Amino acid sequence: MSAEDSWSDAIVEQGDAVELVLTTGAAANGGSCVARHDGRVVFVRYALPGEVVRARVTGDRESYWHAEAIEILEPSPDRVESLCAIAGVGKAGCCDLAFVAPEAARVLKGQVVANQLARLGDFAWDGVAEPLGDGSARGWRTRVRLAVNAEGHAGFHRYHSSELVTDLGCGQLRDGLVDGLDGVRWKPGDQVHVVADDEGTRHVVCTNKQQRRGHRAEGQFDAVQRVGSRAWQVPVTGFWQSHSDAATTYSALVAGWAHDVAGGTAWDLYGGAGLFAAALAEAVGERGRVLTVDTSRAASSAARAALADLAQVEVLADSVRRALTAQRSGADIAVLDPPRSGAGREIIDLLAQAGVPRVIHIGCEAASFSRDIGLYRAQGYTVEQIRVFDSFPLTHHIECVALLVK
Repeated sequence: MSAEDSWSDAIVEQGDAVELVLTTGAAANGGSCVARHDGRVVFVRYALPGEVVRARVTGDRESYWHAEAIEILEPSPDRVESLCAIAGVGKAGCCDLAFVAPEAARVLKGQVVANQLARLGDFAWDGVAEPLGDGSARGWRTRVRLAVNAEGHAGFHRYHSSELVTDLGCGQLRDGLVDGLDGVRWKPGDQVHVVADDEGTRHVVCTNKQQRRGHRAEGQFDAVQRVGSRAWQVPVTGFWQSHSDAATTYSALVAGWAHDVAGGTAWDLYGGAGLFAAALAEAVGERGRVLTVDTSRAASSAARAALADLAQVEVLADSVRRALTAQRSGADIAVLDPPRSGAGREIIDLLAQAGVPRVIHIGCEAASFSRDIGLYRAQGYTVEQIRVFDSFPLTHHIECVALLVK
């Protein structure tokens, strides 16, 4: 007799809702666990592998269902009291793994990445997600964007919903990051960008669809971010790593992998404000050349200002595809930090055609990262190392970094 057979009402009609008693299997990409009911796959949120749960079906597709665990009948030993007071079923969608012991969550994330690499990259990898900094699951986030509802209250979206949870007590947030903001009445439809920068200053900038720059509610439009002795002035509304230890960790990793390129050429693609361009400039030295490319003019402007003392660095505000097509010679190393959708076939083909012998590829989504790894391997690249970081504790998100050589 299966575990779920020991519980009554394996399927229950609750008005228009369907509830199932399910035994969950392996974790899937995206924060759910895989279960099965009458041959149909069910992706169950808020569950851990090996649990027996009562789940409510929330989405019906032709070959699978989505569901959420509303009662835990037989819990995993890795389940803990939620580390985020506002997350969970019917609550905010901010911390979808807040109920998992942090060490177990890192193992789970490693398993998900390994599965995606095997399926989409035809590559065998076995590891766990590494913690950043001291490994704290709470209080790591220094940048956050809040939505504003029709009543002028700022908050977090419920999972896959336009509704907001206006309690701002998310477990990810650094202490004091949003203090007092729940008492402010904002303009409905605005987005509230909040940053605690590396000088200890809080900045609050509001934007809407009509305002590109927005208006400043507190602090400045730009936040000071530091890695080592170098400082960046990054727009509060722009991109910088949200984990307080991420930028320093990734920069050091890129610097360590960018060896033996003195006097050479380095490409920093999807380079943002030039974090990796600074590390690459040190690696190639004054006789070398670094090209950093990003479509964001604001990010490129920040890069030019922060790297103005490095004559070997050229900052280009353009698409990566156009920039690569325009290059008359190749590079000795390329660093790519694309958006969640990944780099894709066209960009990876251009790198291979340019004969780039060493690539550092960064991905924040397991499936697109794994697909890109497969594309590199099809072009003759060998994976030398893969590191996976638990850069977004309490959530299913990760950051993957691969070193590929040809």
